[in-house]
Amino acid sequence: MSPDATVDQVVRFVDLAGVLANAVLGGIAARTARLDVVGFVVLAILSGLGGGMIRDALLQAGPVVALTDPLYLVMALIGAGIAFIIPFRGRMPRLVLALLDALSLGCWANVGAQKTLDLGLTVIPALLMGALTAVGGSTVRDVMLNKKPAIFGGNTLSATSALLSSAITVGFYAVNSQWLGSIAAIVSATALSLLARRFDWGLPTEVHPARRAKQASTWLRGWWSGIGNRGRTGDHEQDRQDAPHRPSTVDDPKEQST
Repeated sequence: MSPDATVDQVVRFVDLAGVLANAVLGGIAARTARLDVVGFVVLAILSGLGGGMIRDALLQAGPVVALTDPLYLVMALIGAGIAFIIPFRGRMPRLVLALLDALSLGCWANVGAQKTLDLGLTVIPALLMGALTAVGGSTVRDVMLNKKPAIFGGNTLSATSALLSSAITVGFYAVNSQWLGSIAAIVSATALSLLARRFDWGLPTEVHPARRAKQASTWLRGWWSGIGNRGRTGDHEQDRQDAPHRPSTVDDPKEQST
């Protein structure tokens, strides 16, 4: 078996495992929102298959893969059923889900970028489709729940990890080494996502240049006035030291009496 075929099988396995893991995450979100069975199924499908469905619809390169390959939809339904039965309150189940989520993030970004390049599109669309494939499902799920999408703030750096995976895929695709690029993209994105989750990494939220400039100018004025105050204070100290040695300008009372 050729290395490309082996990598394709591994990628497909990770892809399906990612569908299952993200479908379970969608079901957990439905449980948190206290939805019924229909809510579990809808959020599981959107979370597990939403990114790939949006990608295939935008690329217009044939039918949506999630609809032509029944195993994808089956895995999403299994994930919904698992989340409906099991509450996933233990530490170990959540760690396994976090690992599968990170793996699927890198895998989906790699698959999305590679499919875009196979269609003859350029680097920018490949990066966009890779990131959209990876985070599209979770974004749609959060919007359906009227929540701020996790890609706009969080400690997993989902969008950053997806862009990293897409960029590595594009780089290795340019040198005609897709199988090595798939491995490097998945491992790098998974590592970055897990490290961000472990050490609570995040991106900057906002910058206040006007306030910083005001603070700098206030400090400068205070520094400059401090020099002036020290100078004036030094002059007063010198005057007090020189005062006993200066001749008195008041007449002596004894001389006035004589």
